[in-house]
Amino acid sequence: AKCVDIALSSCSDVAYTHTMYPNFLDQKAREVIKYSSEYLLISVLHNLLQGECNPDLRLLSCSVLAPRCERDAVIKPCRHVCEHLKRNCLHAFDAIDMAWPYFLDCDRFFAGEQEGCFDPLVKLRGEEVEAEEVFPSDVPATFIQFKHHSYSQMVSTLKKTAAKCSHIATTYSIGRSFEGKDLFVIEFSTKPGHHELLKPEFKYIGNMHGNEVVGKELLIYLAQYLCSEYLLGNPRIQTLINNTRIHLLPSLNPDGYELAAEEGAGYNGWVIGRQTAQNLDLNRNFPDLTSEAYRRAEIRGARLDHIPIPQSYWWGKCLLPALLKSLSEYCIVQSSENGKQAPSQPQKLRRPPTLPQMYPATLLFQMFKILAKAYADAHPVISDPSELRCGGNFVKRGGIINGAEWYSFTGGMADFNYLHTNCFEVTVEVGCEKFPLEEELFTIWHENRGALLNYMEMVHRGIKGIVSDKFGNPIKNARISVRGIRHDITTAADGDYWRLLPPGTYMVTAQAAGYSRVMKKVTIPAKMKHAGRVDFVLRPVEGWPNKLLRRSMEDTYDPYDPLELFDPHAQHGHPEARGRSSLGREKPWWWSYFSSLDLHKPLWLLKQ
Repeated sequence: AKCVDIALSSCSDVAYTHTMYPNFLDQKAREVIKYSSEYLLISVLHNLLQGECNPDLRLLSCSVLAPRCERDAVIKPCRHVCEHLKRNCLHAFDAIDMAWPYFLDCDRFFAGEQEGCFDPLVKLRGEEVEAEEVFPSDVPATFIQFKHHSYSQMVSTLKKTAAKCSHIATTYSIGRSFEGKDLFVIEFSTKPGHHELLKPEFKYIGNMHGNEVVGKELLIYLAQYLCSEYLLGNPRIQTLINNTRIHLLPSLNPDGYELAAEEGAGYNGWVIGRQTAQNLDLNRNFPDLTSEAYRRAEIRGARLDHIPIPQSYWWGKCLLPALLKSLSEYCIVQSSENGKQAPSQPQKLRRPPTLPQMYPATLLFQMFKILAKAYADAHPVISDPSELRCGGNFVKRGGIINGAEWYSFTGGMADFNYLHTNCFEVTVEVGCEKFPLEEELFTIWHENRGALLNYMEMVHRGIKGIVSDKFGNPIKNARISVRGIRHDITTAADGDYWRLLPPGTYMVTAQAAGYSRVMKKVTIPAKMKHAGRVDFVLRPVEGWPNKLLRRSMEDTYDPYDPLELFDPHAQHGHPEARGRSSLGREKPWWWSYFSSLDLHKPLWLLKQ
C-alpha cells in the first residue's frame, strides 16, 4: 500500500495531506468511504449537534476514516485526544438519543503517545504556526513587530506574551468559530483568571468584520506593550493593571480574516471576509433588543436594562450561546473596532419620530459622550479639526457621533451589551482603510496607543461599592438605580458593583427582592479621576416568607434566561420531528438523514 491524496471533501481541512487504503475500518477504496454511513454521519454531524463539539468530532473521525500516512506508513491518532473529546461531547449525543459512534472507540482505533501517535486536532489549537523570524538576542524587551498576523501567528504571539508575563497575564478561549478556530482572549490582572472584589472589568474586541483588521493588530500590539511596560516599571501601566481586570479579544471573526488575508493588504473592499464562514454579519446578528426597548419606553416605569433575549432568536442562524454568555459577563466599558475614524455611541437603530429619544440630553447621554471623547481627544488624527476623514466630516461633533445619527441597523453588539448587560460599549472606528499595508501599521499604532490607554482608564469613573445584608453577606443581582436614568446595573456574585456616572449629584438606590430599599445622596466632584466608594447594607423586609428572603432580582425580573436554559439540540424549527419523537416512534428524528442508505443504515447509532 502507498500513501495517496485524501480527496474527501469532509476531510479537506485536516492537518495532513495523505492517507492510505484500506483504512482502520477495512474500507478499501475512496469510493467505498464516500458512500458509507460513517462518512455520511461526519458530513451531517455539525447540523445534528447544532455545532457543538465540531469541527473537533469531524476531524477526529477523519483520522480514522482517512488515517494519516507518511512514508507509506499509517500513523494512528492519539488515544488521549479521543478520550478527552468523548468526556466532553458524549452529552451532546445523549441529548439527541444517539449512541457514540463505534469507529470512535478510543481503545480500538487510537494509540498511546509512546506508540508514536499524532494529535488530529492540533490545527485547531493554532500549534502549527508558520516559521517565525529569528531576531538577534540583543533585541530589547519592548520590541514589537509591526506586521499582519495570521491566525496561528496571533495565537502564538498571545501565548508567548502571557508566558512572558505569567504573573499578570493568561489566555483563554470564549468558544470557537464556525471553522473551529478558538476565539482567544489574553487577560491582564494581578490575579489572572479570577475576579477580584471591587476591581472593574474591561474588554476590547476587534476584527468583528474579518476584513477590518486594524483593531485586531492594535490589540495584539497592545497586549505586548502592556506586558513589556509592566515589567519595565511604567507607573501608568502598572497602576492600570494593578487596579483593573483587562480582557483583549483581537479577533472575533478569524474565519473571515483568513479569507480577507488572501486578497492581501491594501485591498479596501467591503465584502470579501466581512462575514463569518457561516455567512453571518456578526454586527447585524446579535439579538435585536432595541425594538423591545422602544416599546418599553412608552410604558411608564418600565425598565430599559437587562432586557431578556427573545426565544425566537434561537430559531434562526444565531450566534454561539457560548459567545453571548461570555459577552453577558459583567464589565463596565468595552470597545469594538470597525472601519472609519470616529468613536460612536449606541443606539444604532434610529428611533421612530413619534417615540421619545432613547438617549435624551441627560446624564446617560452625557456619560457616553465622555467615554467617546476620552478616545477621540487622545487621538492626534481624530482630534485634529483640520482633518476631513473617510469621506465624512466629524469635526463639528468633536470627532464623535451617535451611531443612529450616522446610520441605522439592528442586531449590533454595542446595543446588545447596553440593553442586556451591565456593559457600556463604545464602537471605535480606527481607520479609513480596512486592510492597510504593513508599512502603515507602525504609524497607526502610535496614533492609537495613547487613546487605547486613556479609554481603558475611564473604567474608574463614577461610583463603586458592595451591597450586603446586615451580617455582611453579599447580595448578588441587587439593582443599583440612579434617579432620572431608566437604566440600572446589577451586582456581581460578590455583591460588588460599578456605576459609570459623569460629575454631579445623584440619588442612588440599592434594592433586592426580600430586602428594603436604601437610598443615598452621592456627589461626584468634577476633577475626581477614580470611582468613589458607596456601599449599601440592606435589611430583610418583615413578613416575607423565609424562602424569598434570599431571592435575587433576577428571579423576579427575568425568570427565563435563554443563555442558561437554551438547549442547542432542541428542534425548534422542526415540529414534525418533535411530534414523531413524542409519539414514541421506533426511530429518532435524525434517522431521516440516513434514508438514502439502503443496505448500510447505521443501526449502530441507535441506542439499545
